Amino acid sequence: MKASTVNELKKELSHLEAKELVELCSRLARFKKENKELLTYLLFEAHDEAGYIRSVKAEIDAQFNEIQKGNSLYLQKKSVRKILGGTNKYIRYTGSKTTEAELLLYFCKQLNHSGIRIQDSTALSNLFQGQLKKIAKLVLTFHEDLQYDYRKELDCLG
Repeated sequence: MKASTVNELKKELSHLEAKELVELCSRLARFKKENKELLTYLLFEAHDEAGYIRSVKAEIDAQFNEIQKGNSLYLQKKSVRKILGGTNKYIRYTGSKTTEAELLLYFCKQLNHSGIRIQDSTALSNLFQGQLKKIAKLVLTFHEDLQYDYRKELDCLG
């Protein structure tokens, strides 16, 4: 089965009644955890972006605290990639560039302060530098005042 385009789906959804939309959304939420998480964000957390950012930061903290300092570099790399993947998933839910920059900066700060020796691993070093480049590119799209604040934080990390 070929999936329809977003535009085709929008048109079709606009013809449905509210009750039918509720049924479709609840059915969609049953099939994949990410669908349920996205609906949760849209219904309960989208109105409080600052609270959402705080909760994601708390989750990032918890995940970094779980990384064992004595573990092999391989396990640490795997854990860091998992944390970044989760962070990127939460960023996709918001669609906000400032939230993206905020969360990626926080991830980089936590990675820097985690005690993991980034410089000992080419993969971790490249991952870290890649995130810094991504943030720098995002910051260029912001207003001048925000650019200054984020660049200052970036300079501390770089």
